[in-house]
Amino acid sequence: MSVRESHPALEPGRIGELRTANRLVVAPMTRVSATPDGTATPEMAAYYTEFARGGFGLVITEGVYTDSAYSQGYLNQPGLVSARHMGAWREVTDGVHEAGGLIVAQLMHAGALSQGNPHRDGTAGPSAVKPRGAMMPEYGGSGPWPVPEEMDSADIEEAVAGFVASAVNARDAGFDGVEVHAANGYLLDQFLTDYTNLREDSYGGPVAARVRLAAEVVEAIRAEVGPDWCVGVRLSQTKVNDFHYRWPGGARDGEVIFAALADAGATYLHIASEGRDWIESAQLEGGLTITGQARRVAGLPVIANGGMHDAELSAQVLGDGHADFVSVARAALVNADLPRRLAEGGALERFDHGLLEPTVTLDNARRRAAGARV
Repeated sequence: MSVRESHPALEPGRIGELRTANRLVVAPMTRVSATPDGTATPEMAAYYTEFARGGFGLVITEGVYTDSAYSQGYLNQPGLVSARHMGAWREVTDGVHEAGGLIVAQLMHAGALSQGNPHRDGTAGPSAVKPRGAMMPEYGGSGPWPVPEEMDSADIEEAVAGFVASAVNARDAGFDGVEVHAANGYLLDQFLTDYTNLREDSYGGPVAARVRLAAEVVEAIRAEVGPDWCVGVRLSQTKVNDFHYRWPGGARDGEVIFAALADAGATYLHIASEGRDWIESAQLEGGLTITGQARRVAGLPVIANGGMHDAELSAQVLGDGHADFVSVARAALVNADLPRRLAEGGALERFDHGLLEPTVTLDNARRRAAGARV
């Protein structure tokens, strides 16, 4: 596809105090390639640095677990809990910065969707509701999800404290910011979702109460890191275990959610599509789009996700004011230099799903790529 150099995604951008070379973002992608104790590896450092060398203005890491209690979602998921974790992530952040990029750590608590956690035998969530669907084999899981234990006030306080401590660890490890994962069916999204949150306390009931925990996490991190450091939030309607869910109140829910997170001190909002194109997942009633509404209500930079490797779609999303940045996931795996290809009008390599089969690990992708060259 031929693309003009004036494509809006190639223009410099700003997220809070961060100035990006362009508006192209690498979306979080789980790779479960850390050591068993959650330490990032040299291979991971090379993986993230490649995106910066390829010209992406911002790189967001895979979800990083936030405590040694219930947060870990997968075996070999990286953490930001220990000094060892921080030292290994410093190698990653240094590599990205030396390549001219910026990098944000996504902070994730899996909650009821944990399928590999050596710290706890069971799972915890807002209510004792069995998650829909089944565990994901490409991430090392199998069989049905267990019924989580309903979190009490101490569990909630522990989860919030974990987010805060890991955010401070991220800052000290050289990250340019954090992204609070409140999307895709994980803990904060479980509190936001009506059918997984049956609580009758101040965290349950109307959407203003169900978004409370996500807002408290953002507010607590902001209080610790100060007013200027980047604290983003990722949201979605769809989930890894429920592609069809939509906020029951539609745009009315969006008004409440986006305002609450902006008031809590978020720097940006990242709206995920969970495997769907933006066109399919972003539409709201009355001709609104979820990203456009987030931009209007929150008054913050918004990152749109879902098929944004398509030059015409990303130009439309940015040009028509639906978002300020676009994030790319799977297409970035085979086009780490996508920004340069976009500027030069070069064709993109097609994504090979075999890179994620039977597992999503970096080792599997490397062996798959080596086999294709033989």
